[in-house]
Amino acid sequence: MAKKALEGLHIRKNEAKPYDGIVNIGYTRTCECPPNHLNCMTAKEWMKSQLGVWQFFYEGRDLRDKKIHPATFPIALASKCISLFTHEGELVVDPFVGSGTTLVAGRDLKRNAIGFDLKPEYITLCESRLSQLSLEQTARQIAICDDARNIAKYIAPETVSLIITSPPYANMLNRRRLNKSRRGDLRQNEQYLKVEQYSQDSRDLGTMALEEYSKTMGDIFEGLLPLLRPKAHCIINVPDMWWENQRITIHVSLIEELRKRGYELRNTIIWDRTNIVNQIGIFGWPSNYITMGTTFEYLLDFWRPSSQNGNGNHQTGNIK
Repeated sequence: MAKKALEGLHIRKNEAKPYDGIVNIGYTRTCECPPNHLNCMTAKEWMKSQLGVWQFFYEGRDLRDKKIHPATFPIALASKCISLFTHEGELVVDPFVGSGTTLVAGRDLKRNAIGFDLKPEYITLCESRLSQLSLEQTARQIAICDDARNIAKYIAPETVSLIITSPPYANMLNRRRLNKSRRGDLRQNEQYLKVEQYSQDSRDLGTMALEEYSKTMGDIFEGLLPLLRPKAHCIINVPDMWWENQRITIHVSLIEELRKRGYELRNTIIWDRTNIVNQIGIFGWPSNYITMGTTFEYLLDFWRPSSQNGNGNHQTGNIK
């Protein structure tokens, strides 16, 4: 059966019945950049982006209320990644769109963008944020309520120029918050002893232990790989975590898993958060040195190698 094109600005899926359509959205360049350019940046802008440690500031449009969403990144972060790895008119995908920051940045930068999330309330939040922005755009931004495992049902192969996301961090948030990184009395704020997990849906990656989380992430991103154009990038924002006095290296697990699934790691970028973190308490003194996880996170930059076929598998054959 031929796939039907979907026209709406926002799409909600009835999970009880199968889906048979692809989204009608642009994915080709609308700028006039030379064919061999990765992006629309000037040489000066490119040089600034070569630094491997990035800092960002939040702006007035950013969402920072953890009661609405427990983990958001700034619009500036999404904007920098989108500017670095796409051209105007190309297609950006966020498989865990959450509060919709990627879609807002896509609107600002004239990129087409699709975001997916399990929770209907987050799709509503995306809709609300997009409705406050200018509608005079040639590019479209769409929020879809569905499982990230189903994204390939919505998007044609080799049409995506960038995947950017901040996924749930295994079960890091699925426990009572003790605020050990805060000073003294500041620990007992409104977040103290709260469980800030996104949901208790069994499909939610935030309910999973690291081994199951890594495998499920691998399954999801293996399904996304054929959607990427050859040499198109995939940026994943993750921290590590402490659990019972051990560092749980989420970023290492993801690198290993995505390499198994056909991705190539190109860059590891540090998101330096020291400019947005304040009133940090003493942690581990005097006998147990521990770096503060709130002060930095990883931006893992993968791409789809060019030596893969449309199914995401490496091509084989004689070398000529």
